[in-house]
This record gives sequence, structure tokens and C-alpha cells, in this order.
Amino acid sequence: MKADATSMEVPIFSLSTRPDLSIERWTSQDGKRQITVTPSVLGRATQHDKDVLIYLTSQLTAAVDRKLPDANYRTIRFMAYDFLKTTGRGTSGAEYRALKLSLGRLHGTTITTNISAGGVQIDEGFGLIDGWRTIASNDRPRTMVSVEVTLSVWLFNAIRNFEVFTLHKDYFRLRKPIERRLYELARKHCGHQRTALIGLDLLRQKAGSKATSKEFRRMVRQVMVADSLPEYRLLLSQNDTVTIYPKDHRKLARALTGHLVTSTPIVLSPTK
Repeated sequence: MKADATSMEVPIFSLSTRPDLSIERWTSQDGKRQITVTPSVLGRATQHDKDVLIYLTSQLTAAVDRKLPDANYRTIRFMAYDFLKTTGRGTSGAEYRALKLSLGRLHGTTITTNISAGGVQIDEGFGLIDGWRTIASNDRPRTMVSVEVTLSVWLFNAIRNFEVFTLHKDYFRLRKPIERRLYELARKHCGHQRTALIGLDLLRQKAGSKATSKEFRRMVRQVMVADSLPEYRLLLSQNDTVTIYPKDHRKLARALTGHLVTSTPIVLSPTK
């Protein structure tokens, strides 16, 4: 499965399990890149709603890689049942209704940004997806058979230019939004080779968490003790520095060897 690089870096998706009507603003340290995320009356798209975009990004990336004609179109049709099974969900009527709500939040959540994607500078507002529709059979009108989603130009350009990261197959087994978000940040900044250091408060900002520092420290410590993230581990020090490092002993050895020979671990710089 694949996810676009920008949404892994920037806190676009809400970590709340309740309707989130807050506006999220993010500015890079140099002040040159900004993103504002504005919800609709349905609330801001959630970390679990992002499953739809991950699924579509994976499908389109495969089409681009294989040079299939479908790679030229922003509108993608997929089977609802396949999406639910692939993302580790049930197939009850409630799950189909939840998928429709996710589509509504994705369409209603507006991004205003000047961050380029695929070499194209976009400085305007647009939805996470441009449109959607579901298709059901006459004998089961309440259960959708297939779904059509039109990706935003911004996301489409990012995928076409392979600005994506591969996610571990166990990503969808993470049920807590904070676990998914921490894994994304680990995957984006640590990769497969090196360790990364980040201050707890900066990690809270990048995660998009509205928890207090004390509560966020507790959540990070819970994830660390449970060791629930695929591929990576977290180590929270007494001075509130979080170290991210790979679970694979060989990759960790290479990372430490590279650190001893060449440089210090990656230190994530703060953003506003």
C-alpha cells in the first residue's frame, strides 16, 4: 500500500473520533510552505478516512508503474467490498455506510496550500477529492457495489510523479489514530536506514494532536510500551526527546554504523 509524501509530513487528517470542526494551519520553518485545512459541516476528514486515499494511491501507483491506460485518468472505480477487505474492515451494512461518510468528509475537507506536487505549484483551495459516487444494484439498494472517486489534481500529480511511500501491510491493523499518525511520521522521517530524533512537543505538532503535552506524553509512552508500530520503535527519554529507530536488527546495525562513521542521527527541525 502507498501513501503520498505530503500528507505523511503535514497534519491534514484529524485524530479525533468525533466530528472535528477545527481549522488546521501548518507553516514550514522557512515560512515558504503553508497549508490550511478547513472542514465541512461533516467535520474534517479523519485518519481512518485516509484509508480511501491510501487505497486509491496504491491502485493508481500500480497503474503508473505498469504504464496502464488507467493511469491517465483522475477518476478511479473500485469495488466497495474489495476496499473493505483490503483495509481490514468488516462488510456489514454499517461499514458500507461508514465508507459513504468517509467519502463525504474527504470531499468536504478543503485544502489551501502553496506546496507543489509533481513539480506543479498549486496555490488555491481544493477538496481532498474532487467528487464521488456510489453504485448499487436494484435488489440491494442500500449496499453499494462499486465506488467512483475523482482525485484532486494535487494528489493525482503527486502519485503520477511517484511522490509516495510504501506502507507496511500491518498499517490497517492499527486502530488508534495516534498509532497510525506516529507510524506515518516514523516511516517518512526514519525510513529503513537511519534513526531520527524529535522533541516531544514538535512531534505533537507534526502529529496534529490537540492533546496537552502531559496527555500526549502519556499516549506516546503507551505506544512505546505496547510496541505496536510496524517496522519502528519509539524511545521516550526523560528530557522529552523521542528516538525513532527500525525494529529490524540488520537495518538498525547499518544505521548505527553509518552514524558512527559519518554523522549524527536525523534531527527533525521545528515548524510553526
